[in-house]
Amino acid sequence: MAKEEHLPLFETKKAQGRVLFRIFAASIFAGICLIWVYRVSHIPKAGEDGRFAWIGLLGAEIWFGFYWLLTQASRWNPVYRHTFKDRLSQRYENELPGVDIFVCTADASIEPPMMVMNTVLSVMAYEYPPEKLSVYLSDDGGSEITYYALMEAAEFAKHWIPYCKKYNVEPRSPAAYFVSKHGDDAVEDNHQAKDFVVIKKLYKYMENKIENAVKLGQVSDQVRSKHKGFSQWDSYSSRRDHDTILQIVIDGRDPINATDNEGCALPTLVYLAREKRPQYHHNFKAGAMNALIRVSSYISNGKLLLNVDCDMYSNNSLAIRDTLCFLMDEEKGHELAFVQFPQNFKNLTKNELYASLRVINEVEAHGVDGYGGPLYVGTGCFHRRDTLCGRKFSKDSKSDMKWDNRKREELGIHELEENTKGLASCTFEENTQWGKEVSLSLPPKILGYIMK
Repeated sequence: MAKEEHLPLFETKKAQGRVLFRIFAASIFAGICLIWVYRVSHIPKAGEDGRFAWIGLLGAEIWFGFYWLLTQASRWNPVYRHTFKDRLSQRYENELPGVDIFVCTADASIEPPMMVMNTVLSVMAYEYPPEKLSVYLSDDGGSEITYYALMEAAEFAKHWIPYCKKYNVEPRSPAAYFVSKHGDDAVEDNHQAKDFVVIKKLYKYMENKIENAVKLGQVSDQVRSKHKGFSQWDSYSSRRDHDTILQIVIDGRDPINATDNEGCALPTLVYLAREKRPQYHHNFKAGAMNALIRVSSYISNGKLLLNVDCDMYSNNSLAIRDTLCFLMDEEKGHELAFVQFPQNFKNLTKNELYASLRVINEVEAHGVDGYGGPLYVGTGCFHRRDTLCGRKFSKDSKSDMKWDNRKREELGIHELEENTKGLASCTFEENTQWGKEVSLSLPPKILGYIMK
């Protein structure tokens, strides 16, 4: 029997029924070949009617066969991964790495702030040490209403996160959770029922405040006067022309103020609207991700990065631990750069016309993974920071994912914000390899800080 420390943190299982599928696919291919043979052997002679139509049909059928072969390549060898989170906890619970989560939004008019806040709250409530968790909201629209919504969400998180962990709530998006309960009487436990009523009222209160601001199209002067962060909009010109706006809403380093209503630590929460100027191309989401990588490296510098879109939420509070089972595995972890989670959609029907999303998630993604090339769909993906910065891993570097206990330079929150804004400027990437080659092009002072 293998010793516990030698057991893998994940296993790979081949899909059942592969032999039957391959026989079925081979029979279809045989039929396609017979059609080709028939078409080639019965081409009308020159001058006969229908010759060119026949050749056209042959060409179409050859193209169909080629396309069919391509689709079978991603279905020929499907595999499924299974993690062992208990082994991860036994070996590395005190050494789990820092995790930086990037939530990207671009336009408050088409991406409602309330929807965005549900996404933020779902990832803030992960089952993970909060002192190792940092959430960054990238607002490419630079909307003060989105910033106001984030402040309200931060207050609600002081109640929502302990409620989730106390009752093991799933999913941890408040909107999705309350819809799943269908009313106050949906909670059977009497003690939880009381807390459910309270937390739902707090959510509605937050929702009403945010929706009122959205309807007015601005934040009230009373609210602006209470929070210094709104002063950053004094020089605001437009969505495409403004300075970097950076605000650390919750400073996870603060053991007094960064706590929930039960006295437990809260994750770090940061708002970022990178600098925009009309004469500089902003490169859309890719540009936002580059800015987030740089800004987060100076504030929290988590070894693991997760990017999510603002219109989705995490439906698995243990997703980070699942990911670390792959990346911290002693034998194969160094071979993996990222771990991709599929997107699931609640509004799909069983009789969806083309079943395209279901086929991608349930069939083709597993098939491509069987060849060691999992799909990257642009969201819901965990990356190693070092991989994005150009580092090549080997088996000897497997311990680099572990938590670094060395103390970092302690800066005041205002100084930290001011020192970091330059990393999100629209000119930062000029004359560097950002966006061209994988590299880490940062000023010497910051580079030494990140890599030590």
